[in-house]
Amino acid sequence: MDATTNRPMTELELVFRSWRGEPDAVEMARISNAANETDSVDERNSPQELLNYFSHPGEHFDAARDVVIVEHRGVAVGYGWHNWIDTTDGQREGRMGGYVHPDWTHRGVGRRLLHWLEARARASVLEHPTELPAVYGSWVDERRIGKRALLEQEGYAVARRFFEMRRDHLEEVSAAPMPDGLEIRAIPVDRASLRRLLDADAEAFQDHWGGWAADDAAFEEWLNDPSFDPSLYVVAWDRDEIAGAVINHIPRLENEAMGRRRGWLESVFVRRAWRRRGLAQALVTRSLEVLHERGMDHAMLGVDADNPTGAVGVYERAGFVVVNSSTAYRKPMEASPS
Repeated sequence: MDATTNRPMTELELVFRSWRGEPDAVEMARISNAANETDSVDERNSPQELLNYFSHPGEHFDAARDVVIVEHRGVAVGYGWHNWIDTTDGQREGRMGGYVHPDWTHRGVGRRLLHWLEARARASVLEHPTELPAVYGSWVDERRIGKRALLEQEGYAVARRFFEMRRDHLEEVSAAPMPDGLEIRAIPVDRASLRRLLDADAEAFQDHWGGWAADDAAFEEWLNDPSFDPSLYVVAWDRDEIAGAVINHIPRLENEAMGRRRGWLESVFVRRAWRRRGLAQALVTRSLEVLHERGMDHAMLGVDADNPTGAVGVYERAGFVVVNSSTAYRKPMEASPS
């Protein structure tokens, strides 16, 4: 029973309302950061970053229809979001994420939020028809025990596993040699050049499991991130062609909140024509040097545990070790909204 209402927990008077922009970004940060602290997840969100993340509508995501705030008596107790992607393994995936404030867990809020998001995913399939098999998808950090239990109770199954890897002692990095004929050059910072880099990244990841939408909305979200800094990027060129790159990122606001000096190798890619020549190793080691030069004392990256290009081995040779894992869950989607 809920002590404040004396009603069954699943019958709490919850309001599911649409997103209202900046004021909700503040509430989202409050809720997600409290959840992260409770689950011992060393991530923090800022209102600025969340506002940017949700403020660029496109075909695959529009906060006006795909974000929901859950309230109880006018107080935000959770939120969730949905987007969709036609994946590289031939699925129409409605991807869902969300948080419930720890003061409101174990009251049925998360389950009702999940059901709202599933209904939104089904509606999205009708809005954007496809012949691909449709599935729900969600991502779970191994430390989020409650979320994993909820998904498994609701019929979700493991689809893929991922690692988080960490590299300490950035002062002890030796750059691997560059393959013949390739050179490192800065990416120009005009919009056309940056769009070219994003497109090269998306092209390379067509050979990887899952996929993501590199549309105009994603491009604008990337450019407007509060910590956007293309001077951190390490880009390999074959004359005028981008052969591969590492899009490095220093989450300034999160580092300040956590009192640490962490950098991320946010995306590591090599295009098909330049693979199997040692380019990834050269890019990764140079990225570690860049992060060290910017004052970071450790680096992080995420990788598909079953990556077909041998990425885990590349990172281990560069001194990374696995420190955490996450799981992608999926469930077949009903044909139409209930």
